[in-house]
Amino acid sequence: MEKAQNKQQIVYGLRPVIEAIASGQQVERILIQNGLNSSLLNELRAKMKEHDIPFQYVPVEKLNKMTSGNHQGVVATIGSVKYHSLVDLLESLADAAAAPLLLLLDHITDVRNMGAIARTAECTGVTALIVPDRGSAAMNEDAIKTSSGALLRLPVCREQNFKTVVNLAKQYGYQVVAATEKGAEHYRKVDFRQPTLLILGNEETGISPDLLKLSDVRAKLPIVGEVASLNVSVAAAVFMYEALEQRQPTL
Repeated sequence: MEKAQNKQQIVYGLRPVIEAIASGQQVERILIQNGLNSSLLNELRAKMKEHDIPFQYVPVEKLNKMTSGNHQGVVATIGSVKYHSLVDLLESLADAAAAPLLLLLDHITDVRNMGAIARTAECTGVTALIVPDRGSAAMNEDAIKTSSGALLRLPVCREQNFKTVVNLAKQYGYQVVAATEKGAEHYRKVDFRQPTLLILGNEETGISPDLLKLSDVRAKLPIVGEVASLNVSVAAAVFMYEALEQRQPTL
């Protein structure tokens, strides 16, 4: 069963939730009744583990308030963000008048960072965001609220293999820029007037080594204090506004 609640769709019932996951819907979180015992529960647990879906055990009263039917002890919330095909997006941008700027968010896990990056991206004319299909901040109402609705206006692509994403972008003529404190290039020396895929890394570990190896440019922000790095959403904002200034120098 499906139902709208506070602008967020929910799916309830063991089999409907399993089918929602299998069909590729963006399941943000699953609530499971305390003490639930069902033959289908093991199948659901396997699906949740496979797709890295967060879950929480809750009292049955909470589930009763969320639904109007037989929830069978399980309720899943479905994200509001609609995802785009990366291949279709790149194809549609092939003849774009302005050079596209795509942001590849390498497992950004904090909802507030995700929302802040999306908000700045929309303000600075970024073309689209690319996120992983698992291990990333949920595209839920909190992220949408933090982004001031930008996540509902920006195209978002959800991809399984980021190495494939980078190689595909290169095939379409994009330069790949990794924003990293390990970089050798000053960020203002990067030419953002050409089609660019900008990679931003995880809050704790940064950009994955495989993606760093594939990047064309490793760009850094100057740091003069004792703290070694900036918050990822702040660093992202500096890069995005540098790109905007280069593309619209009269600002």
